[in-house]
Amino acid sequence: MPTAQRARHGGDLVVESLTALGASTVFGLPGQHALGAFDALRRSGLTYVGLRVENNAGFAADAFARVTGTVAPLLVSTGPGALMTLAALQESAAASAPVLAIGSQVPTAGLGGGRKGYLHELVDQKASFRDIVKSVHTVRTASQIPSAVAAAWASALEAPAGPVWLEIPQDVLLAPVSVPPVTSLRAAPRPLPPRPELTVEAARLLSAAERPVILAGGGVVRAGARQELRALAEALDAPVTTTFGGKGAFPWDHPLSLQSWLEDAHTTEFLEDADVLLVVGSGLGELSSNYHTFRPRGRLVQIEADLGKLESNHPALGIHADAREALAALAEAVTPRPPGTAGTAGTAAKAAAGLLTRVRERIDAQGLELEQRVLGAVRDALPDDSPSFWDMTILSYWAWSAFDPRAGALHSAQGAGGLGYGFPAALGAAAADPGRPVLAVSGDGGAMYSIAELATAHQYRLPVTWLIVDDGGYGILREYMTDTFGEATATELSRPDFVTLAESFGVPAVRTTPERLRADLAGALAAPGPSVVVLPALLRMFAPTHLDRFADGGPGDGPGPDQGCSEPDPDQG
Repeated sequence: MPTAQRARHGGDLVVESLTALGASTVFGLPGQHALGAFDALRRSGLTYVGLRVENNAGFAADAFARVTGTVAPLLVSTGPGALMTLAALQESAAASAPVLAIGSQVPTAGLGGGRKGYLHELVDQKASFRDIVKSVHTVRTASQIPSAVAAAWASALEAPAGPVWLEIPQDVLLAPVSVPPVTSLRAAPRPLPPRPELTVEAARLLSAAERPVILAGGGVVRAGARQELRALAEALDAPVTTTFGGKGAFPWDHPLSLQSWLEDAHTTEFLEDADVLLVVGSGLGELSSNYHTFRPRGRLVQIEADLGKLESNHPALGIHADAREALAALAEAVTPRPPGTAGTAGTAAKAAAGLLTRVRERIDAQGLELEQRVLGAVRDALPDDSPSFWDMTILSYWAWSAFDPRAGALHSAQGAGGLGYGFPAALGAAAADPGRPVLAVSGDGGAMYSIAELATAHQYRLPVTWLIVDDGGYGILREYMTDTFGEATATELSRPDFVTLAESFGVPAVRTTPERLRADLAGALAAPGPSVVVLPALLRMFAPTHLDRFADGGPGDGPGPDQGCSEPDPDQG
């Protein structure tokens, strides 16, 4: 007699739809209402990576999406499980990471404020997500699942990419289905090319400029537009600086590179002096404008996929387009110039070198040899093609400005600015490519947000080395409060012996010094599986330059001496 066909349910449609769309890995954490989807996951060919806290699962999915450039599914349960993802999804929204968050819901009878008293019941669960994600999708019958998953997938990928929320009631996930398995789904995002007349006008301005400069943001990295950016910069002989989110968009050691010293008045003034400044993939927000002290004197051309960011801070010739398509079109349309057209040969390269010299002299005058030595040791130890993930901590703030990502990539939570990103994000990247070591960097305060994920790292043998800089508290907040109020409050922390704690999870760990850091970190990165390196050190930030730019009553209304800080201040340590 033929073997009876196994009964399928709504959860199978979820998993089949993800598979048909090309998903390979799912991150998440199970819960009562979501068990139908997890049961189907067990029978699928998808790889599941389960973390210990939903927010950390969200960070892992965020990193997977960043390094692969595709959608990362995140599967969680109703109520508390769903709400625990909000901080991670805010970071994904700020960084344009395409995370497809799928949450369960109470049974259908409780939707719309039915108030049936189900476990985890919320009056309107999806309302919690509307202000964070790109789109919200609700399924009410099993037959809606494939189309809803495809629509959410396309929404996550469409420029500007970002997280989406899809929720499915418990009874729909458990309902038997008789439709054939899902084998084919299409979810192609709509292209976002530049309008031809805008390309022509931008090319005219850039070709006629005597001092063109380019500011490249994270949109260039996300669009995979590095080659197009370099071609345009070299055609225009234009210096290029990158935002913190745009690190890696332009070669660090290129003669036209201004690197990433955006929190430096010398760089701010250099950008202000451009007669045409091309801003690509950035909204010129707080960090990218040296805390809104940037005051352009020339023309701005802004290419941005996020319509809401066009001219949101400065008037510009706004081009709503994908960075790659727009840069390629501009590279074709501009009139190439030989280096030094505006003056003697190599004028732009000399200007770039001069700026970097002035920045270096400013930093070197502040007695910050320890900080530079530590960051240099990390750079020397990390393989050139390995990605790194940085929590909100002082060493990370140094890395934003001073770290060369080389062939790898530097990722941080500087979009939303929450603690706890580094380690779980690194786990997500390692899940995408288990054959390549990944570095995570945290302070001791941020490390405590994700310490439970040492169990995840050990369980899946993920090749992540976690550098924890232990300064006994929320170091940057300690500096802010001491500078502002004369003493710090609520910044000092009792913390564990991180080496012993890591070893209790079965993860090898070592306590190091600045002198041994390079060797200890390189050894950990070369070893298989996860590892922890703990560096007890009290690091300092370089002095800010934005606080007194307009203190003499000069142009603009930037922060005065008692406003702002040398780094973003909400929820950071």
